[in-house]
Amino acid sequence: MKTEQTEKLQKVLARSGHGSRREIEAKISAGRIRVNGKVAHLGERVGPGADVRIDGHKVEVKTEEEVPCRVIVYHKPEGELVTRKDPEGRPTVYESLPYLKSSRWIAIGRLDINTSGLLLFTTDGELANRLMHPKYEVEREYAVRVFGEVNDAMVQRLRQGVMLDDGMAKFTRVKRQGGEGLNRWFHVSLTEGRNRQVRRMWESQGLMVNRLIRIRMGEQLLPKGLVQGGWMDLDLNAVNYLRSLAELPKLESAPVLTSEDKERQLKRARRANRGRRRS
Repeated sequence: MKTEQTEKLQKVLARSGHGSRREIEAKISAGRIRVNGKVAHLGERVGPGADVRIDGHKVEVKTEEEVPCRVIVYHKPEGELVTRKDPEGRPTVYESLPYLKSSRWIAIGRLDINTSGLLLFTTDGELANRLMHPKYEVEREYAVRVFGEVNDAMVQRLRQGVMLDDGMAKFTRVKRQGGEGLNRWFHVSLTEGRNRQVRRMWESQGLMVNRLIRIRMGEQLLPKGLVQGGWMDLDLNAVNYLRSLAELPKLESAPVLTSEDKERQLKRARRANRGRRRS
């Protein structure tokens, strides 16, 4: 007799584009999800054909084979929030992303409103969940402009570790990048993504960060020529690199991007950026 394959509810819904695994778990805990007519519980497993409803609305549950893994890189400007809706009506990153018909974009990590730079989005909730998990130690690199006198002792402390209100934190690398007067640029790297962590680490030394730009996640760089507010699809090699970081199987196929495709996406981003500035 063949046993029906089941998976955890939060994993299935995240993969199907109904939110990150953390968002789904919060909805389950709040009693907002029902499976086959009963209120779901954390850790519940579902099989193909399960009747799953969120807030009373039936949702589509997809198998791994039915969900194409698409990843885009977005150049986030300052002033945008990484949230789907803002009660105050401030702009969000999701307003600039390409339309999806049967799934939705999930942010791989966050940047605060005053931070710009590289932000990755995917249609694969499991990939997003793993890349955000501290277990996988995905290195992030930032260009930081610091206001104040920075001496070697401060840099050494930031490399060795400083105590913040949520525990010890350290940079894996700190490299001076020049600057003028009391405004100095540094490139710093770390493998965590705690709230405002880079800013708080410099503040622990009595210094202020007045510009913060994420320029790299793992080996994925912010593409040259990608203007603020622009996005670009990652090709199969880049997607599989991210999947390898998350210990997920490689894909056999994904959107094939030629150099002409990439140039068209860059041109589209530049046009959209000019339109935003005029409006």
